[in-house]
Amino acid sequence: MSNPRLTALDATHRSLGATMTDFAGWDMPLRYGSERDEHTAVRTKAGLFDLSHMGEITVTGPQAVQALDYALVGNMSTIGVGRARYTMICQEDGGIVDDLIVYRLGEDEYMVVANAGNAQVVLDAITERAAAFDAEVRDDRDAYALLAVQGPESPGILKSLTDADLDGLKYYAGLPGTVAGVPALIARTGYTGEDGFELFVAPADAEQLWQALTEAGKDAGLVPCGLSCRDTLRLEAGMPLYGHELTTALTPFDAGLGRVVKFEKEGDFVGRKALEAAAERAAAKAPRKLVGLIAEGRRVPRAGFSVVAGGEVVGEVTSGAPSPTLGKPIAIAYVDAAHAEPGTSGVGVDIRGTHEPYEVVALPFYKRQK
Repeated sequence: MSNPRLTALDATHRSLGATMTDFAGWDMPLRYGSERDEHTAVRTKAGLFDLSHMGEITVTGPQAVQALDYALVGNMSTIGVGRARYTMICQEDGGIVDDLIVYRLGEDEYMVVANAGNAQVVLDAITERAAAFDAEVRDDRDAYALLAVQGPESPGILKSLTDADLDGLKYYAGLPGTVAGVPALIARTGYTGEDGFELFVAPADAEQLWQALTEAGKDAGLVPCGLSCRDTLRLEAGMPLYGHELTTALTPFDAGLGRVVKFEKEGDFVGRKALEAAAERAAAKAPRKLVGLIAEGRRVPRAGFSVVAGGEVVGEVTSGAPSPTLGKPIAIAYVDAAHAEPGTSGVGVDIRGTHEPYEVVALPFYKRQK
């Protein structure tokens, strides 16, 4: 086993007493103190995350957009400069390789952000798929550190450190700016269900920016946050996680995310035929649906546990955890269409042989007040 990779903020995390964990080959902070307190800070005030494990891939050149349109399922040509889009990369058989955010940084310049555990696979796939186009694919994983400020107080905290037009920055948009004297790509994106920003900076500037954000957020209740609360925050917000809700065994249509597949775009793309067939299957017979489950008791469901009804297995839990906001255990699960309607009675989760009762609800569990 090779040693896990360290982010530019490794020494900072250790000085803050973080509990570290190996995540997708990176040594990452799991929590600094109480994950419940970190979760609540993001919901009510603000949290500061190190997300430098994410994989950045830059695609440039006269045919950058054609290369990405062929490689990914989305329509990249309709992203305006300075905007971002959620999309996916699929196998030839339609299976999901990863879900991605693509930023259009310039006329012929795009940055693809992949999940840490899939970054190499995505890089290899895009490189191979772009080979026939006049485009260059660059591995920029070492070129960026990524910090995120998330929560209702995050706009105020960031405003105190930048003269960039944050008020004019829409959700899923990014602009170059300077934050605390550090050049950054400032993106209004996140994975928590709250308003917030992700800041792409040079690794050498990461520590300076972390300290400046910590100082600026002190009176607003900003706290450092680890991966553990990032997971409960995204779970409450009903956001899919690769390896749980999304896998190569599922197409976007199986995952209820068929809307990201754009058949109307020009030209062929990898997986088109298989995805057209998957779309037809989904239209003819509803596949299992992704739903929320809220526990009536206290036992926590985990990924892989069976969802049951009338003594039959009708689905499978993909993610589960105690919800600090709801005060109850919650889960996301794929459930047969017949049992997927919110309010369906008699649905439970098999937790070590006991069928614990659960309420079926529509996702997300939590939606912030605008």
